[in-house]
Amino acid sequence: MLMRTDPLRELDRLAQQVLGTTARPAAMPMGAFRDGDTFVVELDLPGVSPESIDLDAERDVLTVKAERRPSAGEDSEVVIAERPTGSFSRQLFLGETLDTDRIDASYETGVLGLRVPVAEQAKPRKIAISGGDSRKQISI
Repeated sequence: MLMRTDPLRELDRLAQQVLGTTARPAAMPMGAFRDGDTFVVELDLPGVSPESIDLDAERDVLTVKAERRPSAGEDSEVVIAERPTGSFSRQLFLGETLDTDRIDASYETGVLGLRVPVAEQAKPRKIAISGGDSRKQISI
């Protein structure tokens, strides 16, 4: 199971609601879904070079770090700067049922795609029951 909770982000969101400040857009918008025995996570990182993306899995936490550099030169006069630049990070809290040793990552058209398989021990399996005249299998 994939969990999206980030306590600091939730605290920031709550403070913005209470104080009435406008929320800034997320630097790494994310979508996630389950496709059979695999969880698929997609993070939007337009304008980020693949070399600046760093993934780190430790226990049940996957940390994504990326950097978007400004495209304007030092001598340029910036007129509008709505695109966030700098370093961004996001943590995904993965459940114990996911296999963090077999995460597959790809980056195409500004989208970082992660495929996290369900751990073998978490998949349903058949168990044979002996006794009587026949053997029967049940799923657990």
